[in-house]
Amino acid sequence: MASERSLSPEARSILGARISRRSVLAGAGGLGAAGLLAACGGGGSSSSGGDTNTVRWGNWPLYLDFDAKTKKYPTLEKFKTLTGIDAQYFEDYNDNDEFFGKVQAQLKLKQDIGYDVVTPTDWMAARWIRLGYTQKFDLANIPNAGNILDSLKSPSYDPNRESSLTWQGIMSGFGWNTQKNPKGIHTLDELFAPQNKGKIVVLTEMRDTIGIILMAQGVDITKVTEAQFMNAVDFMAKKISDGWIRGVKGNDYAQDLTSGDATAVIGWSGDMFILSSENAGKFDFAIPESGGTISGDNLMIPSTASASGKANGEKLINYYYDPAVAAEVAAYVNYVCPVKGAQAEMEKIAPELATSEYIFPSDKTASRLHVFRSLTPDEETTWGEAFQKAQGN
Repeated sequence: MASERSLSPEARSILGARISRRSVLAGAGGLGAAGLLAACGGGGSSSSGGDTNTVRWGNWPLYLDFDAKTKKYPTLEKFKTLTGIDAQYFEDYNDNDEFFGKVQAQLKLKQDIGYDVVTPTDWMAARWIRLGYTQKFDLANIPNAGNILDSLKSPSYDPNRESSLTWQGIMSGFGWNTQKNPKGIHTLDELFAPQNKGKIVVLTEMRDTIGIILMAQGVDITKVTEAQFMNAVDFMAKKISDGWIRGVKGNDYAQDLTSGDATAVIGWSGDMFILSSENAGKFDFAIPESGGTISGDNLMIPSTASASGKANGEKLINYYYDPAVAAEVAAYVNYVCPVKGAQAEMEKIAPELATSEYIFPSDKTASRLHVFRSLTPDEETTWGEAFQKAQGN
């Protein structure tokens, strides 16, 4: 049985110091995701498209173990050493639509988009697959694919997991400043309590924000109708126009909480876990009494990746589906880990996290989380436009 010494020194340093992911952003001059990207030399590049010894991965900010001292990603460095592959990592995601808009024209023209691995959320992964913008895996190159949790094995958009594997699972619910909301927030009415007026932020991810509103209205989001959806959008629009909601944001909503500009949010569990641990319990998170949403971000290989980029991407995906590596990542990002065996590995490196409902939700917790139903292409357009209009876009 492995001991704590099986964890890399860099990762053990991160765990021991409880490195602040938010301080990474602050260290980049307060520039947010774009500033961090520039500071770390990020940005997908097509110049490496023909390099047979390279893999280029586009992911969301603060979504991989990071050593603030060395400015490197310990597990990724280990991958480079093990394989000899130059893994280039770009924190280029802030919003699914924004990222897709950046690469869509090249995908249509079958031109290199600058990435061999991308990480869209479930509903956007479905679009990539539907439009033929992904390549099917050679599963012989990803033997660790069998480690995916049973609950994630057969999503409707990729029932045989031929083109996607979950990177991390995402729970959304209510987050709050405990000083301003000492009793916590467990219902939509409590979110819109007087002390939070003008200081509420909700997510740009339509299915999370509207999904939580819908469930509070008694709607089953696995069967939601257009009329029910539009009613929830109207509710959000009125809360914005009446001055309750100050913004609709992507990953950067956490900065509003730390600055004090926001006191309550519809947000993501992983972010709230980190904010709580970094700020002596000043922030907290709960799945709403009416239910929270769950989704996943997915590792996928674009249709434009070269043969070598695809093969190297499969090696990268297989590496991160090793339970010990998955545990090391989960100890840092604190999102729902999709890999079987990672919880046992977590017990060896950070026992207190092995029982975390944020990372390894119990059956009871999982039963309170729901997946927004798949939308048709027409619904994606119509509903998405309504959600954007409600924001004032």
